[in-house]
Amino acid sequence: MCQSEECNLMFRVAKMRVDDFLFAVQLANTMGWNMALEDFEFAVKLEHEGCFVLFNRSERVGIATCVSFGRVGWFGNLVVKEACRRRGAGALLVQSAVKYLKSTGAETIGLHAYPHLIEFYKRFGFKADVDYLVFQGKAVSPLTGETAQLQKAKKQDIPALINFDSQCFGACRKKLLEPILRDTDNLCYVAVDGREIAGYCAATVYAETAGIGPLMCRQNRGSVAVALLETVLNKLRNHDIFTCAPTEETALLEVLCKAGLPEKFRVTRMFLGPAAAKGCTYIAESLERG
Repeated sequence: MCQSEECNLMFRVAKMRVDDFLFAVQLANTMGWNMALEDFEFAVKLEHEGCFVLFNRSERVGIATCVSFGRVGWFGNLVVKEACRRRGAGALLVQSAVKYLKSTGAETIGLHAYPHLIEFYKRFGFKADVDYLVFQGKAVSPLTGETAQLQKAKKQDIPALINFDSQCFGACRKKLLEPILRDTDNLCYVAVDGREIAGYCAATVYAETAGIGPLMCRQNRGSVAVALLETVLNKLRNHDIFTCAPTEETALLEVLCKAGLPEKFRVTRMFLGPAAAKGCTYIAESLERG
């Protein structure tokens, strides 16, 4: 087997194009991610310059995506064909994504790492922050339900929700949140305290499947976060749901378990630079976008 320095000479990174989407889906789903063409269409629409395909000579062998939110960037969907692993291919994709995100002004880059990849990402300066549990399956058990303090988000609420999210997350995620919040097939509930937003929870819905997140609440408003999550789960009963919640948010984990959602695996949130989304209760929008 070649040394990584020699193998790097065989690899080149290119921007992902439309004719790469099918390869990206097929490669991603070797990991059991259940992705579709629409997922990569959305990724490229969000950050065309930040979606990559890795070639070994003329053969596609890997993918990675990232998205810039200004001060904060997020990296995900790193997959390399088995035959090219441990030969510098993954490292080249990480370096390409980090270089790109820093060029957009990112001071912090986040990702979610599987346990066996934590040491790999540490080589690039990423530091472990918080563990997350990933849940996937059907929410079959009814929960407490809606409370008086919650309301379904309206289109006129979107600017305020984006501003609230920016305050909590530490960067403006307008380009990610606006399409989610404007799509009438999706769900979003808001908790209001007086005239102030105390938290919100969104869910992206595709037919009988749904991804819950982001959920964002101000610190020490755990009861609000629970009410938001319960409300959205009740609306999505019998959907196939995907969501990921931090292990430190035990009240939210209890809600997910009570709803009957099975725990699938664990990941660790890592940051290159200062941690984002601190001082708030937070469920990620997705593993690949934070």
